[in-house]
Amino acid sequence: LFNNWSFSKINYLLFFAGLLFITLGYIIMSSGETYSFQSLSIAPIMLFIGYIILIPASLIYRRG
Repeated sequence: LFNNWSFSKINYLLFFAGLLFITLGYIIMSSGETYSFQSLSIAPIMLFIGYIILIPASLIYRRG
């Protein structure tokens, strides 16, 4: 059934790293005060890395 499955271990590692960054980003955002450095700078950067870099990279990466 999955003989031609194109995802490798690296794809899954990138995907779960993206999920981890997204989860931690939301946790950091909710634990900080409204106008704190962590809510306005650290959390959005972590969410950006998760949503825009790691998740798409996990879907695009193919072993050459």
